[in-house]
Amino acid sequence: MALLALNRLISIRRERRRRRNKARKGGSITKSVKRKYSPCQQDDDSQGGKMMTNSADIWSYILSLMPMRDAARAACLSRAFLRSWRCHPNLTFNEDALGLNDNACETDFTSKVDHILKNHSGIGVKRFKLSVHCKLDNCDYVDSWLQFAITPGIEEITVMLSGNKPQYNFPCSLFSDKIAYSIRCLELGNCAFHPTIELGPLRNLKRLDLSCVRISGDELACLLSNSFALEQLELKYCKKIVSLKMPCVLQRLNCLNVLECKRVQVIESKAPNLSSFSFSGNKVKLSLVESSQVKNLYMCSSNIICYARSDLPSIVPNVETLAVASYCEMVDTPMLPTKLLYLKHLTISLFACVRISMVTLIEKRMALEMGQFSGFLHS
Repeated sequence: MALLALNRLISIRRERRRRRNKARKGGSITKSVKRKYSPCQQDDDSQGGKMMTNSADIWSYILSLMPMRDAARAACLSRAFLRSWRCHPNLTFNEDALGLNDNACETDFTSKVDHILKNHSGIGVKRFKLSVHCKLDNCDYVDSWLQFAITPGIEEITVMLSGNKPQYNFPCSLFSDKIAYSIRCLELGNCAFHPTIELGPLRNLKRLDLSCVRISGDELACLLSNSFALEQLELKYCKKIVSLKMPCVLQRLNCLNVLECKRVQVIESKAPNLSSFSFSGNKVKLSLVESSQVKNLYMCSSNIICYARSDLPSIVPNVETLAVASYCEMVDTPMLPTKLLYLKHLTISLFACVRISMVTLIEKRMALEMGQFSGFLHS
């Protein structure tokens, strides 16, 4: 799509240049025509100015569709592209985008990022994505890059670092009122994040993804209570969270993933429109009573089959798709009168130390409750 637009724009510019050259060769005739039709010419000139402005917009739009590496190369071909490159809205920094191999060191990475940002105006950045696989001994670089790129109007911020020690502390001070208003997606990895009540509301934040992030349950609750537009929340390997509570203000939250947060003991959701929930880790106390709209559920834990039959009918009575993965399941599943009446799809994965007879039992018990069943046994 970007290539077609580029070819179209180039042909327009060639045609316009050809007409100018032809007009110059016309000499006095052209001048007399200009005098005779000066009002129309003025209109044409003003339209031409408008077209040039639109052309600049088209250049910028074409560049915005290109990967950052290709856009930087295109900037070397024309001044128009160079001007547009200085306002490129998507800044993506990883080894692939920077043309680095897997053995690249900190100096290679930081020098390339610094060089690119020095040639950027810092205006109009919509997406800033930083993914660093090499170890950064000096995290001051990250601070300076974020201060440069995170400006009013930014919509997506991704900062994925390697397992740095000491852990990088993501600066909440960067979120001014204007930035907090525009941000729609925040993805952090291998860092510390300590939001407080002073942060203020992130009114348009739709997606929050935290992986190996050092954040407490209270700090996360403070952030969630001010994220009224949040639709998706994913937490992976966040070891400081013990209690996770979704407040009722999260009216738009529809997807919650809590994966391998080993210290979590309680998960409680009051989000009324939660429809998809995934969990893996140690067994927790689960309360989704006020999230009765949950239709898709995935759970991976020890003895989860027994838990699914005894507790899930009262926790997620309307679930339609259920996937459970269990390991060290040592007891037979009890026969209970309560059923998952709306269950249509069931997937069971069993890992080690499982009695085979349980699979037959569950299949028979679920036969009237769902349309599809699949089971996997792993030794």
